[in-house]
Amino acid sequence: MSTPSPPRRRKPRADAERNRARVLAAARALFTARGQDVQMPEVARAAGVGIGTVYRHFPSRAALIEAAGEARHDDIVEFGRTVCVPCPDAADGLARYIGYIGEVLASDRGLTASIEATLGSARPEGAAAERTEAIAAELIARARTQGTIRPDVEVADLSMIVCGLAAIIRNGTGDWRRYLDISLAGLRDVSAGPLDAAPRDAASRDAAPLGAAPAAAPVPRPSGGPRDATTSGERHEAAT
Repeated sequence: MSTPSPPRRRKPRADAERNRARVLAAARALFTARGQDVQMPEVARAAGVGIGTVYRHFPSRAALIEAAGEARHDDIVEFGRTVCVPCPDAADGLARYIGYIGEVLASDRGLTASIEATLGSARPEGAAAERTEAIAAELIARARTQGTIRPDVEVADLSMIVCGLAAIIRNGTGDWRRYLDISLAGLRDVSAGPLDAAPRDAASRDAAPLGAAPAAAPVPRPSGGPRDATTSGERHEAAT
């Protein structure tokens, strides 16, 4: 006697997918601008949908914030995959990758604060962390082969750099680009040229006092690279 096959799950309608994307985009913008003050009805108004549509896709405010963090992380991974991995100079691609994470965290502090307040941590876990680390591992392996970073650099080194980067940006304890310049210099092979994830003129460097909020900057134009011994909980706090 044959077993009946389970019913097929219907694909979401195109308009439902569009509504979800609009809600998510509106939520990201609002939480980035205002942090924890944002409520679900405001997201619905900004997205141009009814409150029922918001709850249909995101059953709670926590679910919406979590999805906004995942979307941000997906953007970082996409940048790494499409911009950094194709770089002929893998060290340059690696420095661009770390620099872009810094740019995202510096511009999204309100969203980061909302994620941490709601979920306890903004760092990606599980498959999300694995996707981020896969890009870093590929860039590190290529940069080692090219001889542009130290041969002992591993993924966990990048994790430590990103954790420090996130803390500086979150607490406003200094110039995160300066921190990144110094960190990348520690990764480079001494026989290679210096790595610079966020080049800028001397005047802008001197203008940032200790504790000042980092200023927005264009996507970095660098070259650099990261040790795989830390726990998954330490990895890539930023990325999300």
